Amino acid sequence: MALAVPPAPAPTVELGFAVEAPGWRLRSEQFPSKVGGRPAWLSERDLPGPAELACPLCSRPLVFLLQLYAPLPDRADAFHRSLFVFCCREPPCCAALRVFRNQLPRKNDHYSYEPPSEEPPDEKDDSPSVQLRSGVHLCRVCGCLGSKVCSKCHKAHYCSKDHQTLDWKLAHKQSCTTSDNVNNAVPDHKFLFPEYEIVIETEELEPDDVSDCIPQDLEKCEDSELIGTMDEELEAELDSIAKHESREDEIFQKFKTQIALEPDQILRYGRGIDPIWISGENIPQEQDIPNCPCGARRIFEFQ
Repeated sequence: MALAVPPAPAPTVELGFAVEAPGWRLRSEQFPSKVGGRPAWLSERDLPGPAELACPLCSRPLVFLLQLYAPLPDRADAFHRSLFVFCCREPPCCAALRVFRNQLPRKNDHYSYEPPSEEPPDEKDDSPSVQLRSGVHLCRVCGCLGSKVCSKCHKAHYCSKDHQTLDWKLAHKQSCTTSDNVNNAVPDHKFLFPEYEIVIETEELEPDDVSDCIPQDLEKCEDSELIGTMDEELEAELDSIAKHESREDEIFQKFKTQIALEPDQILRYGRGIDPIWISGENIPQEQDIPNCPCGARRIFEFQ
């Protein structure tokens, strides 16, 4: 008698919640997950440049949206691993998204081999960093690679002409030739999103059958037929529209049901899990997703 093979356990889903946190917890050496503010770069090498961080539609600099600390325990070269998401916030564009991955082995030139301390540092300095320990300069406005420099003081660095102009109008015009600490006096340019830590918790409850929460009338619409005296072609067209709309309602209802379990969540993480779609429109098929440059198939990781 053959033994039944037990079903594979459901993959773990991690939920992210935005909470206020002191500035020291959001620094690179704490390996933070966070939303808004400046990126806390994991590695100080091979940072994305201005061309990679320009919107492909409007050409304006993208703004940092969030970063997620997502190490791969079975990969020695990805003991530390962060994902960085940038977006365009220039109306009416607000469309482009770019994601960058950065990873390091446990033994590296940047961080201690041991886990970071959970205690706050003795010296409190929440001023934004405009230069990495390696000497790489960062943009005063966005915290990305600052390859451009002010031609007058040669101290202020920027990622683009747009951000140099913004900083000049707001503050640098007054401090350019008078301040010896120009790189430390960084104002709020109103360009970045508000900054919060993303606290990760495991999703504890998942409905056994999300479809149970779908109104019965939506399910019945799948098999309903339009009855009337209209011609068959118009009737078939309206019937198709009705079924499409009911299918959209069903997908959205499943999304709302799942999110309602933890309504404050801002992120769902699970390497290899299935995404929760909000709409049936433009769901990519496997052949639509390009492989990684290394040739491997890409998998879903977070939303």
